[in-house]
Amino acid sequence: MILIGLGANLPSPEFGAPPQSLEAALRHMADRGLRIGARSRWYRSAPVPPSDQPWFVNGVIAVGTALDPAALLEILHTIEARFGRVRRERNAARVLDLDLLAYDERVIAEGETPILPHPRLHERAFVLLPLADVAPEWRHPRLGRTVAQLIEALPPDSVAEPLP
Repeated sequence: MILIGLGANLPSPEFGAPPQSLEAALRHMADRGLRIGARSRWYRSAPVPPSDQPWFVNGVIAVGTALDPAALLEILHTIEARFGRVRRERNAARVLDLDLLAYDERVIAEGETPILPHPRLHERAFVLLPLADVAPEWRHPRLGRTVAQLIEALPPDSVAEPLP
């Protein structure tokens, strides 16, 4: 199972508010040959770490592709750039964020690209709650814990709310 996290907290001049930008990103992924399977609802979440930037809209999708993880990540970065994302500082506001969360059961250590599974996915409500929509039986390949166990371990102030 290949899992991708999507997020945005700034409007795109071309694609609109974050929910519309995320829908457009899904179309761009499909245009690049990614077969989008399950997808979560969109969730609203506070920036991490806390800041005065706008809240994010996040989701998770499962995709099918024959691309290896590095080639898939390159496509995701190309789509981000197409939407106007410029990587300057970590945790900055952004028009689009596409993260390769997991690629089957692969574990790729830090120092290699991409790191798999995503090194912070187990700490983020805005990833885990949408992930539970898509793959409730998924188990973290490094930690061996289920999505439900990871959600249970989140701090009480972790917030991600489904959009209506």
